[in-house]
Amino acid sequence: MSDLFDFKPQSKSYAVMGNPISHSKSPTIHSLFAQQCDISLQYDRVQVDIGGFEQAVSHFQAHDGAGLNITVPFKVDAWQLCEKPNNRLSSRAYLAQSVNTLKFESDGSIYGDNTDGFGMVHDIQHNIGYSLSNKNVLIIGAGGAVRGVLGPLLECLPRSVTIANRTSSKAHELAEQFDNPLLTPTSLTKTNPDGYDLIINGSAASLSNELPGIESHCVHSETVIYDMMYASQPTLFMKWSLSHGAIRAFDGLGMLVEQAAEAFFVWHNQRPDTKSVIELLRKR
Repeated sequence: MSDLFDFKPQSKSYAVMGNPISHSKSPTIHSLFAQQCDISLQYDRVQVDIGGFEQAVSHFQAHDGAGLNITVPFKVDAWQLCEKPNNRLSSRAYLAQSVNTLKFESDGSIYGDNTDGFGMVHDIQHNIGYSLSNKNVLIIGAGGAVRGVLGPLLECLPRSVTIANRTSSKAHELAEQFDNPLLTPTSLTKTNPDGYDLIINGSAASLSNELPGIESHCVHSETVIYDMMYASQPTLFMKWSLSHGAIRAFDGLGMLVEQAAEAFFVWHNQRPDTKSVIELLRKR
């Protein structure tokens, strides 16, 4: 029986859903954020079968879940869920047509947001110290990961953003969706021979230790590489780029932490310190 005078708030339940999900660092990150902000929470990993996303969300919500992070391959499913009557989308999730953060409201509705773009831009500009303004940017891929970051990237007013994808029609569809004069869609084999200032790998190639397939002419002596994937060692794409003359290469661990911090803010209205968490994860 609980103490009548124990007014400590009950832990709220959160989780990250995806497939696969065992590798996710989100439970560690949100636990560290919660310790900083003196918030009591429980955060788990939930592997969801393909085709079972909405059922899994409904089950989690029905069992007093407070919020979810959504990762590959369910970000578009999460957007479609939040498009349904009585649910809501943030402006950035609406534009991206991709959701990575769900908040369950007291009236039973679901609020969907996308914090990926905020996380990537904040990591590049504040943690790495690289200004995106007036840069020629190549972004590889046209899936959910790229959908989530294009809006915030374009808000930084680069000189140009080229979307290169193995299937060029998907790059064209994405460019049409965002309808921005800075965007140019193309295939991986038809990139600018003069190269790019910044190359962002938003494809899933690094997850399977493969190269995304761009031409070596994309890289020149001032090119900065940013792989949205993260690993304990530099990714194959980072190594390949440096061997072809890139000046610097970074993985997406900082983006992971920064997007998580933005999701934490959506849920708790508190902004945790990210620098200490990134440093701790690097050491581990």
